[in-house]
Amino acid sequence: MLGIGIAGIGFMGMTHFRAIQKVRGANVTAICTRSEGKLKGDWRGIRGNFGAPGGVEDLSRIGTHATLQALLDDSRVDLVDICLPTADHASSVILALQSGKHVLVEKPISLSLRDTDRMILAAEKADRLLMVAHVLPFFPEYAFLAEAIRSGEYGDLLGAQFKRIISKPDWSADLSNMERSGGPGVDLHIHDTHFIAAVCGKPDRVTATGRLVDNKYAEYLSTIYRYDDRPDLAITCTGGAISQKARPFVHGFEAYFDRATILYEFATVEGKPHLVQPLSVLTHVGKVRRPQAGSGDPIVAFIGEIQAAVDGVVSGSVCRELSAEVARTALSLCFNEVKAIQTTRSVRV
Repeated sequence: MLGIGIAGIGFMGMTHFRAIQKVRGANVTAICTRSEGKLKGDWRGIRGNFGAPGGVEDLSRIGTHATLQALLDDSRVDLVDICLPTADHASSVILALQSGKHVLVEKPISLSLRDTDRMILAAEKADRLLMVAHVLPFFPEYAFLAEAIRSGEYGDLLGAQFKRIISKPDWSADLSNMERSGGPGVDLHIHDTHFIAAVCGKPDRVTATGRLVDNKYAEYLSTIYRYDDRPDLAITCTGGAISQKARPFVHGFEAYFDRATILYEFATVEGKPHLVQPLSVLTHVGKVRRPQAGSGDPIVAFIGEIQAAVDGVVSGSVCRELSAEVARTALSLCFNEVKAIQTTRSVRV
């Protein structure tokens, strides 16, 4: 049984804690947080933009540590699941790797390509796995789209539109602090740049328009991704934190193939989940097929993500969806999109 230590008990740390309860071959053996209340299991102050808020947890059977170093010294921990603020990713990941632990770190991998390269090098030197928790490919609807693109079942992908819009995040001080989170153009939009890079490959150029804060952080943007070997492939994405609170979250896509169009859109409206467009395949003969996409509970995707990380440790290899190199490409795309907005020009990646 693989022992997982969770570093950071905020909304995402709590989400991972819940997901690990349903992962095969692993359990939570330790946590670390600076909060005395959280160390005692009082998580009632935790909330996010999906799922139930925190409650009271029984932590009597796991190690509770006030520092990351104490968690790393816990012999029951094989894999460190880092759910700390993005600004702390590089230092904590490198420390964990140097301590001989495998690492799963929440997205985005870091706030700079320089730090990202340091993290990847540290993993190579320590001969340990560095995996990045990009969860979007594990959502059933996005997994279905990815398989359709890879398999060619409906012919070539001709074009796709992706969307991810939230209201301004008021559940986390770190997310509201653009210097520590990278702003919506990194922390949020990177879900889609990662999916595009993982499934369609690294774009060669980006063109973007949008709203910047301090001429540095993207609050809202609309991007075209261009491929030199497929000039006719039209992939676009809009993302940002610009919606009103009545709809704090929406994401989805439309993807166009030779013989089908695949649609999906989900939102939260007035505090309730709203399936705007069920996953649907519009066929070339005028029919509509609606593949089964599970319960719609977002926790399912996190279970799949962490299961892939556990399987990676067991097998000694990292799947493309959790690859640090693909995560680096996703971060690079976000930075190049901001540059494209600043210069009003197409930017080579």
